[in-house]
Amino acid sequence: MTRAVKRAFKFRFYPTDAQAAQLSRTFGCVRLVYNMALQARTEAWTLRRERINYNATSALLTAWKKTDELAFLNEVSSVPLQQALRHLQTAFTDFWARRAQHPRFKSKKRSRRSAEYTASAFRWRDGTLTLAKMTEPLDVVWSRPLPQGCTPSTVTVSQDAAGRWFVSLLCDDTITPTPAAGAVGIDAGIDSLLTLSTGEKITNPRHERADRKRLARAQRDLARKQKGSANRAKARIKLARIHARITDRRHDHLHKLTTRLVRETQTIVIEDLAVRNMVKNHRLARAISDAAWRQLRTMLEYKTAWHGRTLIAVDRWFPSTRLCSTCGALAQPMPLDVREWTCRCGALHDRDVNAARNILAAGLAVTACGDDVRPQRESSRTGQSSAKQEHPRATKGIPVL
Repeated sequence: MTRAVKRAFKFRFYPTDAQAAQLSRTFGCVRLVYNMALQARTEAWTLRRERINYNATSALLTAWKKTDELAFLNEVSSVPLQQALRHLQTAFTDFWARRAQHPRFKSKKRSRRSAEYTASAFRWRDGTLTLAKMTEPLDVVWSRPLPQGCTPSTVTVSQDAAGRWFVSLLCDDTITPTPAAGAVGIDAGIDSLLTLSTGEKITNPRHERADRKRLARAQRDLARKQKGSANRAKARIKLARIHARITDRRHDHLHKLTTRLVRETQTIVIEDLAVRNMVKNHRLARAISDAAWRQLRTMLEYKTAWHGRTLIAVDRWFPSTRLCSTCGALAQPMPLDVREWTCRCGALHDRDVNAARNILAAGLAVTACGDDVRPQRESSRTGQSSAKQEHPRATKGIPVL
């Protein structure tokens, strides 16, 4: 059965000098409007306890354009400015619902440079893309074809820190899931990026470590340059290109890996890792960040939804490493350098393979008992799911080696 999904296709393009100047001006106006609207909403709430919605900020934008100080806002397309106000409204909605922190002001140096165009602000004709306020189409490198007969509904133009220009086209796509069977448990690690319950270990490429010397040299060169000089700007671009190379290689590897897992397996079981807390360990933070476990899970989440697969997240406190996958006995806590251990039943376990098998068993128990796929955060008050066996009270009665 086919599935209709919204899918973004990202391509690199090379703008002319006039197009680059227009887009840079648009990025600046988007950032300015976002910050001014955020300041207006914050002051309204702080001083008058009044919530300003999107309609009110849109009216403020109209008034700003009529002033002499902000008349330059009329030189760019109005659609990206309106989209910035909509994004701010979404940010406040998430904040009031306690799903996110309070929106922050956009920085000229640190924030992402991007602008979003809806269908009324671009022209898509015969495979060419022309944005509003521009006379020539963008020189896009079509590295892969778009879905047959699709028309983009939204176009997002961005520029990364390395100076590269990208355009992302949001299209309606139809995905035909391929038949798959079986289930697999996945244990994430550092030496082996993934260990499957089948016994297969996928080596961690360590992309950041491969370019660590080049990265350190570029950082030293940047530190020696005088602030504000042209040489410092060149050194910054050189450093950003190395970071971009690391990021691109990591994304490519994760995309290929997750696509393979989703296409071959019907049910995938993973751990609900608290990566934000784990990177507080300064000895492992660099390696954990390079492994990109959070990004791996994000890719698995939307790809399993596309292909009609089942993704189960076992609670992070489940003792998958110390639990014998043969007899079910619980061993004593063991340090990270212990890669193999022997249970009192005589079974010799590889630490990672044993953990992957236990994760698979716990995930299948979730589906059998009908519990939630995503583990509950406050289980101590609401009751534990069948996958949440990590707390000492939950393991009561299990013999400890």
